[in-house]
Amino acid sequence: MKKIHLLTRKEEINEQKMAEGEKVAVVLDVLLATTTIVSALQDGATEVIPVLNCEEALTYEKQYGINTYILAGELDAKPVAGFVYPSPAVLGEKVNGKALVLSTTNGTVALRKSIGAKEIYIASLLNNPFIAKEITNDWHEETVMVICSGNSGEMSLEDFYGAGHFIDCLVSEQEEEVEMTDAALAALSFYKGNREGALEILKSSLVGRMFDRHQFDSELRFAAQKGVINLAPKLENGRIVIQASIKQ
Repeated sequence: MKKIHLLTRKEEINEQKMAEGEKVAVVLDVLLATTTIVSALQDGATEVIPVLNCEEALTYEKQYGINTYILAGELDAKPVAGFVYPSPAVLGEKVNGKALVLSTTNGTVALRKSIGAKEIYIASLLNNPFIAKEITNDWHEETVMVICSGNSGEMSLEDFYGAGHFIDCLVSEQEEEVEMTDAALAALSFYKGNREGALEILKSSLVGRMFDRHQFDSELRFAAQKGVINLAPKLENGRIVIQASIKQ
């Protein structure tokens, strides 16, 4: 039977168990890493390299010419000297034709901790429906691990909502019954109860309130859009490139 598990924060990832069996990881960091990655690829980035921290990001300077990459990063949501702030609005057209080396407190760490999985998808509200379609095309007995990056060891409301949206999209694509953990069922129920309230959910979250205080309303509105980017990017060999584009 097809199975869906949900982890509510990156600290729940067991790297050894992730490598056991056939697991497909779907990683979400709605505010903001995975939203930024999907947006950057849509805006023409040649690839995105998620790193564990800014120190690791700096090691990539030797691999790229000065005009062929961008270093973007934050630490505890704060800017880092020498790095572009990793948000869709700030990066914008800067990433077109360039590699993006990305360091974030939660999302890129969750991606790197998931490397034992058979496949690793980068998910957000922007592209959840397209990842659901891509997985469905070749889903047999693998367990789908939906991973919320969380916020510095705590569960994040926006990731939980995004996970519920993804699960809703995935289950809607299936003709047979799908087995879900209680956490996955809880996320799905939470999403269904707030289906039309994406922006309000994001604004009410801890990170969303911080964005609101710093007048990042445009970032919240962008991240709250559902199914507007038809990409299903995957992390392979340390790099994220455009692997699939589903026709609407």
